[in-house]
Amino acid sequence: MPVLQDILYGVSIRAVQGVVESNIEQLCVDSRKVVQGSAFIAVRGVHVDGHQFINKAIELGAVAIILEELPAITHNNVTYIVVENTQEALGIMSHNFYDRPTDRLKLVGVTGTNGKTTIATLLYELFEALEYKCGLLSTVENRIDGKVIPATHTTPDPIQLNELLSEMVKAGCTYAFMETSSHAIHQHRIAGLRYAGAIFSNITHDHLDYHKTFDEYIKVKKKFFDQLTSDAFAITNIDDKRGLVMLQNTNAKKYSYSLQQPADFKGKILENALSGLMMTVDGQEVHFRMIGEFNAYNLLAVYGAAVALGENKQEVLTCLSVLRGAEGRFDYVISVKDKVIGIVDYAHTPDALENVLSTIRKLRKGYESVITVVGCGGDRDAAKRPIMGKVACDWSDRVIFTSDNPRTEDPITILKQMETDLDAAGRRKFISIADRKEAIKTAISLAKPEDIILIAGKGHEKYQDINGVKHPFDDKQVLIELFEFLDK
Repeated sequence: MPVLQDILYGVSIRAVQGVVESNIEQLCVDSRKVVQGSAFIAVRGVHVDGHQFINKAIELGAVAIILEELPAITHNNVTYIVVENTQEALGIMSHNFYDRPTDRLKLVGVTGTNGKTTIATLLYELFEALEYKCGLLSTVENRIDGKVIPATHTTPDPIQLNELLSEMVKAGCTYAFMETSSHAIHQHRIAGLRYAGAIFSNITHDHLDYHKTFDEYIKVKKKFFDQLTSDAFAITNIDDKRGLVMLQNTNAKKYSYSLQQPADFKGKILENALSGLMMTVDGQEVHFRMIGEFNAYNLLAVYGAAVALGENKQEVLTCLSVLRGAEGRFDYVISVKDKVIGIVDYAHTPDALENVLSTIRKLRKGYESVITVVGCGGDRDAAKRPIMGKVACDWSDRVIFTSDNPRTEDPITILKQMETDLDAAGRRKFISIADRKEAIKTAISLAKPEDIILIAGKGHEKYQDINGVKHPFDDKQVLIELFEFLDK
């Protein structure tokens, strides 16, 4: 059983009251989960301050309290560790508690607004194909050498995260690939982890409900690269205007990828069709099953990371050429009778939506209409709602605004906000249908043979979050069922 003193290694400690030689049964941030012998970390969250629950944790058997401020009354049989930042301490302590798993496997983190899930998933699938045992931590799911563990957040809390990494080590994994969100960086969820490499995809308008300004959002992403060590690698998309910013202060080995300018890993699109991408990568012609310019960037990022990790270029390209990427990312179904193409995509930012719609435009033969079904999440960045509405109308022939995950907000209010920036042409294109299934059904009824329907925003998600209740809902399954009904 780990000893408190060892678990605290690397934590910035201001004061200690009590003994540090006691054994620790488990780490807890939720006082309700405390058992005899626990260490309770009093984290200051967005809505709740863990310092309010210290007495409850002690009553349930906590023997150590990690906190930022000592209470007026302390208990003689409890150790109090005063630290600079309990969120950061939690990350470091979790890594130590689980015997520092990233010292024994190579962890690669993927950050950026769009592409994180696809890049991390492709890396996992690639290295499995190269016959390594691997782990994956993603928005869609977590995997440990093929075993699927459902995901609840882009990056789990530090205790869950390090437990998963520890399980990967026990399973014999040598690599782990992980989406690393701006929330996780800012909240120190990745504190204590040792990264073998980091990848930057792009940065666009997102999460400003949390970060408040775009400048802060950029700085948080950059902080991830600033903390890398000299034996790690950092690879960035230099076609993104902030790509080189990410590498400015890093000690890691620096690499770049690009479709538009000279780079360490250079690609060029020769053909983009529903059958896949034909590209040159570092001068070699390769056909990939994935579709769209955004996936060309994702493939280059994966290729570059694999080469930076020492893999053979030819083997990497051969394996990548047959991979399909993550669920709910440009996932398409074609109706049997009318050959209507239905595409399900997770695009939930203005930039991601424009990327998908611009890809669809390039895939059109010229006469097909594009019908987009799109919404915006409740209790999230409201500033992007009018932008999402405008992008959908600018790039589509018909648009249906509908509910995404309204959460605690009124769906009608969200839909009204989506239409506020529309010009006269945009207003002629859209209708609003709050019921998501009805919206998809209406899109199909509007479609003529060979038209293209995009259902955006939820992708892989199998639920709709309405007033705190997750109702079963799967865009792709609904699309398939409606197609099958009409094809009868």
